[in-house]
Parts: sequence; C-alpha cells; structure tokens
Amino acid sequence: MSADLTVPPNLPLAPPDRVPDLREYPTEDGAPVDNFFHASQMDLLVEPLKASWVGPGGGRPFLITANVGVYHTVKKPAVVPDVMLALDVQFGSDQSLPQNRTYFIWEVGKPPDVVIEIVSPTDGGETTHKMELYARIGIEYYAVFDPEHHLQPDDLQVFARRDGKYRPVPAVPLGDLGLGLTVWEGTYDGMSPIWLRWTDAAGNLIPTGAERAALESQRADDATLTAKAAVQRADREKQRADAMAEKLARYEARLRGAGLPTNGD
Repeated sequence: MSADLTVPPNLPLAPPDRVPDLREYPTEDGAPVDNFFHASQMDLLVEPLKASWVGPGGGRPFLITANVGVYHTVKKPAVVPDVMLALDVQFGSDQSLPQNRTYFIWEVGKPPDVVIEIVSPTDGGETTHKMELYARIGIEYYAVFDPEHHLQPDDLQVFARRDGKYRPVPAVPLGDLGLGLTVWEGTYDGMSPIWLRWTDAAGNLIPTGAERAALESQRADDATLTAKAAVQRADREKQRADAMAEKLARYEARLRGAGLPTNGD
C-alpha cells in the first residue's frame, strides 16, 4: 500500500480543477502487522487514549488509530504509520464512504499531529525516507521507537518539525498537545519487554482502561476504609464521652450522698 513514498515537490494536495474520486484509492490491503509484540505495542498506544485521555480540552475531538493509511498527495499511494494521533478530527460513521475509512489529508483539512513508528528487524525507512516524507507533508511530531536498536542507539527518539525539517526534542511534553511519550517497563498482554506509552504533560502515565478501573477500584476501597476508620474514631470518641459522663454522674451522686452541692444544684 505504501511502496512509493515519494512526494514530488510543490505537488498540490488536490488539483485545482476537480475533486479526486476517493473510490480510486484503496482503503485497505489486508497486510498483517509484523508480530505479536508489534500488535500489542500499537494497542498500548491506542487504547489508553481512547479509554482514559480527556482529549485536548474544550470538547475538541481527536483521532487515535493504528495501521491506517494516510493519503497525502493525489495520485500517490498512502503511507501507513504504525500509530497516528490527530486533534480536532472526527470521521463519520458511514463506512460505505471512503472518506470515513482512511485518512485523506485533503478531505480532513490537516495532517495528523503525531506519528509513531515502531522499528522492526526489516528497515522500513523510519529514520530516512519515511521520516523525510512525514516532515514534508507537515506532521508536527514524529517518534521512532526502537527497543532492539536496529536503527538507532536510543530506545526512543522524538522529533518536532521546525522550518520543514525534524529536530530532536524532549519526549515530554509534546508542545501544547497535553501529551508526552515515555519508555515503560511492565507487563502488558502477557509480555514484559520495554514498551512505549503516552504520558500527560507532567510525565504521568495515561492508564489503560484496565489500569484506570483498578485505580478507581482502589480509590473506592481506600475511601471505604477511610469512612470506616472515621466511623470507628467517632465510636471511640462516643464511648469515651459516655464513660466520662457515667463517671461524672457517679461522682455527683457521691457528692449528693455526702450532702455537698454539685454542678447540677
């Protein structure tokens, strides 16, 4: 689907005299992902944002997806990022329409904001021609995750587009997107390699749906324990007050028995 990644200089996204017939562009090719880790890693980048991220704020929509083609130039094949994030983008639900099945930049009106590539043993041009293409079509942030160091010495490199070219930038935060990226050691989908994960702008992990549910359950349990502790403290205070009142009543009774005045007299 993405054999030809060349973008001729100055080629318009859409010809001025007509709107392209989107049915001419394939929206899927049936090609599988590389391996189980690759599939799980893409899921770990997509699912947490869908499950737990509030988005860019103000009710603005966003698209997070994996292995979906991006058509950047008319009459050219799509490029297929491993993961892409686009803010202020929302697709229709009618899957019979090609514009709802894949990402046509000239239809959407903007390129994705973030593209992530997960390096596999076969060089896919992640640090060469594909990187140049992403910069040329205007993708603001580009991340290359290479946990086995096939193409780069670092597990993660993040780039921002400056003057039409990518420059290395810190992984947290990604400008004003409210997001960052980090390498994480943990178990996901029954595997425990190093993973790439989203963070918020402060560097806190954005949880998966399961993690968020577990956290909310723990918070509920903690709140229940706190409430129980408060009830127990109140009970103990009441018991002490009752004991003190009983002791005072006995003392006043002795005073009355001795013919002495009490506070109640």
